[in-house]
Amino acid sequence: MGLTARLVILLVIIAFGFIKFLSTTKVVMNPYTGEQQRIALTPQQEAQLGLQSVSKMIQQGGGQHPDAQAQATVDRVGAKLVANVNRLARHGEPIPYPFEFHLLGDENMINAFALPGGQIFITAALYKNLKNEDQLAGVLGHEVGHVVAKHSNEQMSKSGLLASIGTGIGVAVGGDSGVGTQQVASMVNQVLSTRYGREDEYESDRIGAWLMYHAGYNPRELLGVLEILKESAKGPRPPEMLSTHPHPENRIGKIKELLDQMPK
Repeated sequence: MGLTARLVILLVIIAFGFIKFLSTTKVVMNPYTGEQQRIALTPQQEAQLGLQSVSKMIQQGGGQHPDAQAQATVDRVGAKLVANVNRLARHGEPIPYPFEFHLLGDENMINAFALPGGQIFITAALYKNLKNEDQLAGVLGHEVGHVVAKHSNEQMSKSGLLASIGTGIGVAVGGDSGVGTQQVASMVNQVLSTRYGREDEYESDRIGAWLMYHAGYNPRELLGVLEILKESAKGPRPPEMLSTHPHPENRIGKIKELLDQMPK
């Protein structure tokens, strides 16, 4: 296939992808971030999607942790944070998500994550490394930040467009380079999407810090959480531009800047 033909196919694929992107998403103002977002799902659809995935996530995370007291602590800290979410909203909007917090039994993987709609998980491996309740609030607040900032929703709305761009570039350059079209498309899609992931992490750190402050926790303990993550990340790791999470030391720098701006 000639270069001109491949470029025409590239433009057609991207055009169709962009048309589909516009027709299946809408622009909204996020009351918690003050930013306009193009999203694909309503809050009710986000909540439904998250609830449908809970059992699978629990199973993959080693099951629900058997320590009822530890789970109660996670629930209590999470509830305090959620009770202050509306203090971040521009006009005091009610929280549209049924937040639930899950302590997973995985003793090896240091991790925490959130599903769309308010289902939040923390592994036992991370929980047992936290030094105090403020650090737990830092972890959970960060994940609440992902939910209210609609990061998963926003990423889902972009995924189709990014896939079209990746496929189009793969068709355009894959033929003569010796690299498979699918390989090129995958690499391009990864580079395009990870940029949003890094910014999402910084934004969730900021939301989490303010939730900690309003809930009576010490936002400075977020630095301790990042030190734990930094320690766990020792060893070979990909360059930051190909990682969905910024390196912990870079997040530490951002959080220090934020702490300097917060009331003492």
